[in-house]
Formats: sequence, structure tokens, C-alpha cells
Amino acid sequence: MRWPWWEIDPENKFAHWNGVVALGVHSGGSISPEVEAELFRTDPPPEQLKAGDVCRVGVPPTVVHVTDVAHHHPPLETAWLPHPTQTVTVLPRGLSYREFPDETHLDGSGYTIHPGDGIPFTFELLMRPYASLQVGDEVADAVGRAWRFDGPWDWTPFDGEPADAGPEWPLVLLTRAGTPCSVEDAEAVAASTAKGSHQETIRDWMALTEASPTP
Repeated sequence: MRWPWWEIDPENKFAHWNGVVALGVHSGGSISPEVEAELFRTDPPPEQLKAGDVCRVGVPPTVVHVTDVAHHHPPLETAWLPHPTQTVTVLPRGLSYREFPDETHLDGSGYTIHPGDGIPFTFELLMRPYASLQVGDEVADAVGRAWRFDGPWDWTPFDGEPADAGPEWPLVLLTRAGTPCSVEDAEAVAASTAKGSHQETIRDWMALTEASPTP
């Protein structure tokens, strides 16, 4: 279909885009991972359309979980405008990274969107595990183990022992960006982990997404 939100980049010397975007649709038989991950829908549905018809296109209210975020400085060189400055990879509720093998173009992660590229997405945050932590933070847990945080499900204990069930709450923030943390940051981490547990956070996330955490 002709895409209503992007413009052709006339100065791109390496690729030319004709203004058409293909959407993954179910056409009978087995459904491929690419079709399962598709967010956009048409109204009327594809099976009721023929060449030259006019339709609406958009994303109905959909719960997704983020598997990756990338920032692009300078922006990505694409054959369309505006050039993306950020890529967010998501999977719809009920789908886990395991359904998207690395050898497919989904690269083991899911469907990519580019916030700020002109498509009028509206986002509502439902849950962000460990929102008070930043990648690279070092913390001590309630049983005295020191950990490095590289994402909600990516914890590395400094004692070299298996991570097992993860850190025991509450957590004490030790360093941020390689330097001693501020009192405010330490208080935020302590408050956010005063109740609950790492395993409870995983269970709440899985209940919301109906998926398995990305390793």
C-alpha cells in the first residue's frame, strides 16, 4: 500500500523508495512470525481490497513489550524521510523472542518502529521493570551480594556464582556510571525495591505480556 506518513528521500544515492510499504497479513495456512508480529491493520481488511482501492491504515490499541532500543547519531540513512533517530523493537502480547529466530529478518527480537518518524503513534506505559535503575548500575542486595544491572533480566553477580533467582530485595545502589551514586538516586532505588521481589516483578511482567523475558 502507498504509505501516508513518509516522503521519498530524493537525495539518497544508494537506494530508491517508491512510496509503497508491504504489510504482513494472514492469507491462509500457517502464520509466519512476521505476520504474527505485524502491528498495522487496514480497514477494510486486506481480503476485501483490490488494487486501486482506498483504505484506512493504523494500529489498534495493542499491548506490546520492548525487546530493544537503539539511538542513531547521526540519523539512519534511509530512502524515506524523516530519517530515524531511534529504533524501538517490540513484540505484541502473547509473543516471546523464542518465536523469532535470529536467522529471520526479525533477528530474534520482533517488529521495529521509529518514534518521531511521522507515524502518529500514541504510547501509554503500563509497566517498566526497574525503572529506577540505569544500565551499568552496581547494587548490593539484601543478602550482601553485589550485582551489575544491564537490563531488567540481565543481572551479573560479582561473586562469580550462578545468578539463580536473581537479587534479593531491597537493593542498595552503590555506583552509577562508574562513580558513587547520589543520595537522591540511592533513595529512589531503595524505595522502589522496598516491597516485592525480583521474581514477583518477572511474574507481573509475564502476566501482562503473556510472554517470556528476553535474555
